[in-house]
Amino acid sequence: MKKIQEGQSELVNDTCTDCGSYADIGAVIDEFDTVLTLDRQGENAQAELQKLADAAKARFDDVVSEMTTLDDGQQLTLTFGYSAEKMIFQLEHGL
Repeated sequence: MKKIQEGQSELVNDTCTDCGSYADIGAVIDEFDTVLTLDRQGENAQAELQKLADAAKARFDDVVSEMTTLDDGQQLTLTFGYSAEKMIFQLEHGL
């Protein structure tokens, strides 16, 4: 526990003064963690990733998607407006 506290940012408030509970929320949710990168291989890789890109754009405003061809497949980069949107999308799609 002491190493965790020493390693965390000064911006992390790890105690709840109202309830007296320990909560290391800043280590779990980073407000700047808005980019999700997914790789897929196989003949259906592009279709699978396009389906995820379409789902993200339908669910959240301001999502930017970029598809890249790799040597062994496809890569999708989704940039969300907020880190919470990224987390919600990952939970909804089991990513």
